[in-house]
Amino acid sequence: MRLAWPLGPLGALLLVSSCRAVPILSPPPIPPPSPVSARDSVVSVSLLLDRDFPDPSIVQDSDGTWYAFGTASGGTNIQAAQAPSPDGPWTHLDQDFLPDTGAWTSGRNSWAPDVRVIGPGRYVMYYSGELGNDTAFHCVGVAASGSILGPYKPEVTPFACPVEQGGAIDPAGFYDEPTGKRYVLYKIDGNAVGNGGYCGNGIAPFAATPIMLQEVAADDGVTHIGDAVQILDRDQDRDGPLVEAPNLFRVQGGGGDGSDSFVLLYSNHCWDSPGYTVSYATAPSIDGPYAKAGEPGDSLIGTGDWNLTAPGGATVVEREGWMVFHANCLRGRCMFGAKFGVAGTTVIVE
Repeated sequence: MRLAWPLGPLGALLLVSSCRAVPILSPPPIPPPSPVSARDSVVSVSLLLDRDFPDPSIVQDSDGTWYAFGTASGGTNIQAAQAPSPDGPWTHLDQDFLPDTGAWTSGRNSWAPDVRVIGPGRYVMYYSGELGNDTAFHCVGVAASGSILGPYKPEVTPFACPVEQGGAIDPAGFYDEPTGKRYVLYKIDGNAVGNGGYCGNGIAPFAATPIMLQEVAADDGVTHIGDAVQILDRDQDRDGPLVEAPNLFRVQGGGGDGSDSFVLLYSNHCWDSPGYTVSYATAPSIDGPYAKAGEPGDSLIGTGDWNLTAPGGATVVEREGWMVFHANCLRGRCMFGAKFGVAGTTVIVE
C-alpha cells in the first residue's frame, strides 16, 4: 500500500503516535484518502532482530527475498539479515558484506549502509566510511556488486566528502518511479566540527547539519547529475544538535490539487540519548521546501512509545507500508519494524 497523510478538521494534518494527536504544520493541504478498513489502519511495532543491528535499511531482491543491512557490529564492516517478508522471520547472515571499505577509509567504523537494486546484475551499497587520516570524520562511499549477497567492491574515491564541514554520513538511495530519476540523500556531519557538548554540537556557535539531495544517473546509481541540494537542516529548539538519517518517499495524491507529495523521514537529537526520534517533514516537490511535522518535542516515534528508547534511523518500504528502525535493547541497538495504515483523518500508530 502507499501511505497517505490526511487532513484534520482545520486543514492541518493529524498524526497519532502512542495515542496522541499532533497537528502537522505542512503546506500544501492534503485531501482525505480513500476509506480503509480497520485492519489496514493499525500499525504493529515488533522486534525483528534481537541483536545489535543499528541504522537498518531494507530492500527486496528479484527473487522476492528481503534483506536488511546494518552498521558495523560483531567484527564485520557491514552486516545483513534476510527474511521471506518484511515482518520476518529475520535470519542474521554470518558474512561481512563489505570486507574492503576502500583505500580512502580507515577500515573501521562503517555506518548506515543502504543497498539499492539498480538493475539486473547491479546492486549498489551507499555507506559511511571512516577516513583513514587519523581523524574521526566519515564520508559517504559507494560499493557495487553483481549479487545482493556481495561482496561489494568500493569505488576508488568517496561519493561525498565535505571534510571542511565535518564530512558526510547516513546515505540513502531513492528511485522516483514516476520520473525515472534516481537520488542519494546524506547528512553533512557538521556536529563533527561543532564546539562540543551535546553530541558535539551543544555549545554555541552551533554548526549546521544539513540533509542533502544529490541526483545520480539512473542506470548506475553513482554518477552525479548536477550539484547536491540542501533540503533540510537542524532547528535548535526542535532538533537540538543535529538532524540525520534521511529517508525519502513519494505519497501518491498527497498534494492539495491531487498531485503527489514527498515525505522525508529523519532523526534528531543525539543517537545515544533518550531524545533521539523518528520524525518527518513533507514537501510538494522533491527538492522542497520541506516543512517539519508538529511542534518542538513532537515525533513520529520517540522514547516511551511501545516502551522503546532512542528510536531512530528509519527506512520505509513505500509499496509495503512498512518501516524498519533501530532502538536501544539489551544487546545494543536492535532492529524493529512497524506497518503503517490510515484511518479517516489520522495516521494510527499504536
